[in-house]
Amino acid sequence: MQLGFAEADITPTKPMNLIGFYREDSLSKGVLSPLMVQVAVWKSEEICCLVTIDSIGFTKELSNVLRERIAKHLEISYEQVMLCFSHTHAAPDPDTDRDYFEEISKKTEECVIKAKENLSQVLLGWENATAKIGVNRRWISKDTDDRIGILKICDAETETPKLLILRVTAHGNVLKSDNTLISSDYFGEVRKIAGQRFQCPVMMIQGAAGNTAPKYFCSKETPVDAKSEECIRSENALWDMANQIAESVGKKFDSINLKKDLSAKMYSKHIDLTSDIPSDEEALRIADEAKSLCGIEDTGWIKKVVCLNAAGVHEQTEDVEMQFFSIGDWCMCGGPYEFMVGFALESEKILKNEFFYLNGYTNGCLLYFPTEDELEAGGYEVYWSMLIYYIYIDRVYPFRKGEASRLIRFVTQITE
Repeated sequence: MQLGFAEADITPTKPMNLIGFYREDSLSKGVLSPLMVQVAVWKSEEICCLVTIDSIGFTKELSNVLRERIAKHLEISYEQVMLCFSHTHAAPDPDTDRDYFEEISKKTEECVIKAKENLSQVLLGWENATAKIGVNRRWISKDTDDRIGILKICDAETETPKLLILRVTAHGNVLKSDNTLISSDYFGEVRKIAGQRFQCPVMMIQGAAGNTAPKYFCSKETPVDAKSEECIRSENALWDMANQIAESVGKKFDSINLKKDLSAKMYSKHIDLTSDIPSDEEALRIADEAKSLCGIEDTGWIKKVVCLNAAGVHEQTEDVEMQFFSIGDWCMCGGPYEFMVGFALESEKILKNEFFYLNGYTNGCLLYFPTEDELEAGGYEVYWSMLIYYIYIDRVYPFRKGEASRLIRFVTQITE
């Protein structure tokens, strides 16, 4: 197994509109912590590439543009390139500023070239630590994924750490809507603290965090996702999150057994999922509820629903790419949604493999993907957010009940 690594700063040099919260004035007022792109190129029986980006996430279209560009440099398929977004709520939106997207792409491609040039032999091992860094922000469940997935990569000759990959599950919004500074949120703080402690670069991967708020938060406000008695207000919330993660990893780090003669595999499988079109009456009800309970104004969603119904369109089908990155019995599987935590917990249970991680925010970030129980409860993550984000995809309603279970079966059958 060979690995090459490179990283670059992608912090914009000018004020830009932040995305992730509704703000009357969303223009950034400075920089709290840098935004990063990190690239790991793997070479064993084949070449594949893992990229982490400090961003709320791209559309699938922009994600695939970048994946194709990376694939061209490495002479591989775009399905052998995995983009993982941190989902920070304190970064600009590349979809509305293509110059910034091009800047990110250029720096990412430069990192790919650099990583390809510094490939070297490595040993690696994996383990799970446990840390309570997330709180379920939906009232119907207290489920969280407390696994801190650890992939430790070391130089083959000296066995000194070369790279540490950590998979966690908690929304990237420790900083709330009253923050106007560009920030990588707690991911950046983990990279700093854990990087110093373990003497190597750290890549962070976001799990199925669609309904998981960070345990610690920093804000003068008390937003809806921080009203749980489990949430802790702290001026040092970013450090609190990062320190808890680093401490838990530290308990496992030295005892991780390093292995050789391993190969990395990256591939995609596709499944079609279907959503219905709500009636005009149901759309009006949802829009009224979103406005009265969440302050969300309709900006064209109702009109889109009415047009679809008038045209006799009663359902929409979406091609869903689920991508797999596996080394031995360690495997990350991701899709371009805000999966709720039940996806990760159920797939781990079915496979009886604690090292199988179903992640969101992979190769894009589209709408929330609720489980069946969450569909019945409704609310922002199920219906109301549709009024804001429907414009990024050609879909106006959540996937049908049963599609979540079908996707979990699809993923787990592939890996069995």
